[in-house]
Amino acid sequence: MTNEELVESLIEGGHLKTPAVIEAFRKVDRATFAPEREKPHAYENRPLALPAGQTISQPLTVAFMLELLEPKRGEKILDIGAGSGWQTALLAELVGNPLREPADGGGKIIAVERIEELWAFAATNLTNAGFMESGAVKLVHGDASEGYASEAPYDKIVAAAAGAVIPEAWKGQLKVGGRIIAPVGEAIVVLDKTGPEEFEERKFHGFRFVPLVSNR
Repeated sequence: MTNEELVESLIEGGHLKTPAVIEAFRKVDRATFAPEREKPHAYENRPLALPAGQTISQPLTVAFMLELLEPKRGEKILDIGAGSGWQTALLAELVGNPLREPADGGGKIIAVERIEELWAFAATNLTNAGFMESGAVKLVHGDASEGYASEAPYDKIVAAAAGAVIPEAWKGQLKVGGRIIAPVGEAIVVLDKTGPEEFEERKFHGFRFVPLVSNR
């Protein structure tokens, strides 16, 4: 199976819908972000194993979450749980990768990874793909359960691990009009910030994620 065949299967299944997200999936090859032992399975629609019990999420789930997130060119997005860097790279393409589109600048992805081994792996992958050099991505080694205040506010926030609730810190670091996509239990929650303290929530059930772990 090839990356293009994976993309076509996600389109046919109704999981990839918008031209921008489809193009990002075509440009950012999942295999280049997979550990060597998982590369033969990179185009299968299933999670891939990472160190420390973590995973690269199933392509269907990533597509579903990015379609819900609706990243726009020029936005600043907080990506919680960088993992291998694959979703981070997809986001960087969606907000405008200045390495490929230098004329009018792009957005920026602040990606935070708590596990040092994964942070180093993501850094290597994102550097090799050109995202670090371009300034499209800032990769932080740390605990994002309290967000990342020094780069706030954010247009969007997306998390790759499930907590019991969406942290108040994330809500506070989100712009009015912004959106959080995060797993809570076995549901994906969409939280739209409609006012300084007002939110609208939607839930999509039937998903499984690794747990969000805090250093606190």
